[in-house]
Amino acid sequence: MSQTPPERDDSDAWLPEVQPDGYGISADMVRSVSDALDAGNTEEARKIAADLHEADLADLLENLDRDERLHLTQALGTDFDLEVLTYLDDWVREEIVEALEPRHLASSLADLHSDDAVDIIEDLDEEAQQRVLAALPKADRLVIEESLSFPEDSAGRIMQRELLAVPSNWTVGETIDYMRAAKDLPDDFYDLYIVDPRHQPIGYVPLSRVLRTRRPVKLTEIMSDEMRTVPIAMDQEEVAYLFRQYGLVSAPVVDAAGRLVGVVTVDDVVHIIDEEAEEDLLKLAGVQETDLYSAVLDTTKARFTWLLVNLFTAVAASVVIGFFEGTLQQIVALAVLMPIVASMGGNAGTQTLTVAVRAIAMRDLSAGNALRFVGKELLVGLANGVMFAVVAGVVAWLWFDTPMIGVIIGIAMLINLVAAALSGALVPLGLEKVGVDPAVASSVVLTTVTDVIGFLAFLGLATLLLL
Repeated sequence: MSQTPPERDDSDAWLPEVQPDGYGISADMVRSVSDALDAGNTEEARKIAADLHEADLADLLENLDRDERLHLTQALGTDFDLEVLTYLDDWVREEIVEALEPRHLASSLADLHSDDAVDIIEDLDEEAQQRVLAALPKADRLVIEESLSFPEDSAGRIMQRELLAVPSNWTVGETIDYMRAAKDLPDDFYDLYIVDPRHQPIGYVPLSRVLRTRRPVKLTEIMSDEMRTVPIAMDQEEVAYLFRQYGLVSAPVVDAAGRLVGVVTVDDVVHIIDEEAEEDLLKLAGVQETDLYSAVLDTTKARFTWLLVNLFTAVAASVVIGFFEGTLQQIVALAVLMPIVASMGGNAGTQTLTVAVRAIAMRDLSAGNALRFVGKELLVGLANGVMFAVVAGVVAWLWFDTPMIGVIIGIAMLINLVAAALSGALVPLGLEKVGVDPAVASSVVLTTVTDVIGFLAFLGLATLLLL
């Protein structure tokens, strides 16, 4: 006996499949939203996006094209949480801000933590900044304007003004009663700070310790006075180092007079570490900032200068080759094998260079251990040089049936890999010593050194031994 299946409920037919790991957005979700927007079904697109976490909605917006993301933003209307903007790429963020209603933007910014509001506003162009600031309540505007007056990438820019500071004569019970009654406390906080009459921090108490202590106990009896304070002008890289070095969750920010003015929390530091790592990675490739969402003309202009520098360094290597033009004309095999020497040197040098630049950025490499690092890399270069000299020499010998060519490329390979190891270690150390960012200039200098030495060693040996 057949049984009639239950009627299908199509009310949720638009829902895309959930990611297997339970978080993030799927390609199906992006396609569903894109198809709904293309079909003019904004309500369907809004339903998909409305319940996403702010970070996932930011990913969704970045995966749509410009017109689609603006259309989706308008469809969300007042349901669009401005915290999404803190997760967006700068280029996309500016597009979204321009599409938002000024009143919604101003009212939503006032509800955010001060550090998130500053993070949204600081990357806008001056005209957009003024438009947003003008729509804010006066008190919120003054706080944000003061934060924007601090140096870029300083603790003053990333600190959160909302914090819990209590007098040194309070007890645990008084503190708990205050926290229950106060209406202007931050939504989330980890530590409360004990301040003296001049509002200077003298210690801190983790919130968990407060909850485990009896009410009559004074806060000064349970506070930790080994506190790492952050000067308001401290560079954000220094702040990140402080958190990483001492395993901090939050740290108080003090002004020039030592007064407590804000707090930096670990979520901000995670963003800083991510930004600094991205910045160093991009600089190694000659790109100043991520340009995934920028226009073709803007990307072309940004990359032109770096490519121009590389052109001049390539000319230097070509000049060396030009000195041995006669040798190349007589022995064609050299022209075939020459790129192998330069390529191996460049790759070996890049390996050492990457380790050195990261170690400098993480403060793991300094004058104290520089000699040991250079010595180790020299031995690694020598060991790899010997092994690849044998491999390349045998291959060249069998390929061209000329033992001397195998000997020449083997010796040249050894010389260039040792030179590459030394250059990869010494170039970033030298640039850092003279105050130049190693991430910016190291790769150009390294490429020039390995190309010039590789060609000079290979062609010079060929001229001496074969002609």
